[in-house]
Amino acid sequence: MCGIVGYIGGQPAAPFLVEGLTRLEYRGYDSAGIAVLSRDAKAKEKTTAVRTVGRVRELEAALPKRLAGRVGIGHTRWATHGPAAERNAHPHRSADGRISVVHNGIIDNAASLRAALEDAGVEFASDTDTEVVAHLVARSEADSLEAAVLEALGRVSGTYALAVMDERHPDRIVVARSGSPLIIGVGDKEMFIASDAAALVRHTDRAVHLDDGELATVTATGFHTFDQYANATERTPVQLAVAVEDLELSGHEHYMSKEMREQPEAAETVLRGRLDERFATARLDGLMLDPRELRSFRRVKILGCGSAYYVGQMGAQMIEDLARIPADAEAASEFRYRQPIIETDTLYVVVSQSGETADTAFAVNEIRRKGGRVVGLVNVVGSTIAREVDGGIYLHAGPEIAVASTKALTNMGLAFGLLALHLGRLRDLSHADGLRILRGLERIPGQIREVFESEERIREVAGRIAGAQSAFYIGRVRGFPVAREGAQKFKEISYVHAEAYQTSELKHGPLALITPEMPTIAVIPDDELAERNIAAAEQVLARKGPLVAVSHPGVDLARLGVETITVPKNEPELDPILLTIPTQLLAYHAAVALGHDVDKPRNLAKSVTVE
Repeated sequence: MCGIVGYIGGQPAAPFLVEGLTRLEYRGYDSAGIAVLSRDAKAKEKTTAVRTVGRVRELEAALPKRLAGRVGIGHTRWATHGPAAERNAHPHRSADGRISVVHNGIIDNAASLRAALEDAGVEFASDTDTEVVAHLVARSEADSLEAAVLEALGRVSGTYALAVMDERHPDRIVVARSGSPLIIGVGDKEMFIASDAAALVRHTDRAVHLDDGELATVTATGFHTFDQYANATERTPVQLAVAVEDLELSGHEHYMSKEMREQPEAAETVLRGRLDERFATARLDGLMLDPRELRSFRRVKILGCGSAYYVGQMGAQMIEDLARIPADAEAASEFRYRQPIIETDTLYVVVSQSGETADTAFAVNEIRRKGGRVVGLVNVVGSTIAREVDGGIYLHAGPEIAVASTKALTNMGLAFGLLALHLGRLRDLSHADGLRILRGLERIPGQIREVFESEERIREVAGRIAGAQSAFYIGRVRGFPVAREGAQKFKEISYVHAEAYQTSELKHGPLALITPEMPTIAVIPDDELAERNIAAAEQVLARKGPLVAVSHPGVDLARLGVETITVPKNEPELDPILLTIPTQLLAYHAAVALGHDVDKPRNLAKSVTVE
């Protein structure tokens, strides 16, 4: 959610810190700051710290012209404790200025630690939970920075990714991780620290991903990892799977626009090598489950947050349709708090673009602690969830920068199609039906391209509804998750209130809100419920409600005279994947028409690493 960067080596640290923070802007933040250790041993101030509210460009403008220190840490903050203000921006420092800390996550017992420190005479300069760590490290009487950090963390409960600098030990940065990602980039006589590989790719292609409970001492010449008991651990750098060009706009106005247009290629990538025509099934070796194990599951439970939850609902319907196994989706953020019953004959599937979504990662821990089998649909290799699950399906959508997920979401839907096909063919799905679904999956990349041929019309429709105060999205059975995801996209980037309802529920209350000022976006697939969906649309029109239909060529809507966005027809089980694409475009063009920052919607973050 927040961003951490750090540098130690032979070059000035500030340029990397600023560049790295800029690369992490997509994660969402409201303030930024850096702290750099001076090269001048006689300098009155050994640490130069600059913090600003707003974008990284404001931070860069506020930096001294000469900032030559070769050790530094930086941070972009998404407010949790205390408002967006300079005093709350990171890095936070100890009272004597010796210790500087940047932190992602939440210190659960910060209030009690703060009270104890204040009783001991410590004066706090911020409202944050992070500042307690700086004071705890500074007050330690340990002989080394590593020991002081360990002592401080022994008093802390919560989640954290930390980077700590000490003026007494200017040759090192100590980092620690528990529940929030942290990566060490390995260079040539220089080392990098980041919470996301995007900050590293211009400088190194080798990195070490810390595990939960692991710490490291990072110097210009290398790193040493150890656990919470100071025992050495073994870490080997791995190749980063992100290229610099993947993170560029490449001529597009917004990352969201670029990523939507990358969907056909991303879809081809997730399907490549996974379609088995001979047996009319999917090859999913990454699940690490043999046919006998897969047949033993009597239920599938899918967990995700936000858009991942809604695509999980699509996936549950696919699994029930094709495999005839009871399946349902649930918000991962609520899962562990309702004392869930973990069943050994249930296959748990967690979904996360970043692989770092805190609520979903905690759900994985709960399932594994109680003996459940959990697999993941994750986009980022080496991420927390990818390493914690028993197996899974990598989405291979490529880096996704815009906060609103598009290509990763589509690949999640395709991955569920593969999983449903695989499970179905292990049970009662016929070879003919398996081949039907396989052919349907093969058609999807080309059909996504067809949707974009209607983009200009979709832009015009979006411009007409952008000025509304509220909007309804409605859909039924397979169409309902499409409506939920559509409403999510519309509200998060256009800031227009949007709600999703099952079409059948309109008459049970929401119809009272239909007015000429309240547009309704109706998902009407060409399926067995098409006539019922059309009847509901007529109820909206009878009350003079503006209506936009997202539908198929075979649905007769001409007699209603409504605005229709037509989507190519695929197999009924796979149609929701394609029906989602126009809702992305509607949201995007509405947000553009309203002049909003499409890639960085207010108050939101790309990877939600706090509860």
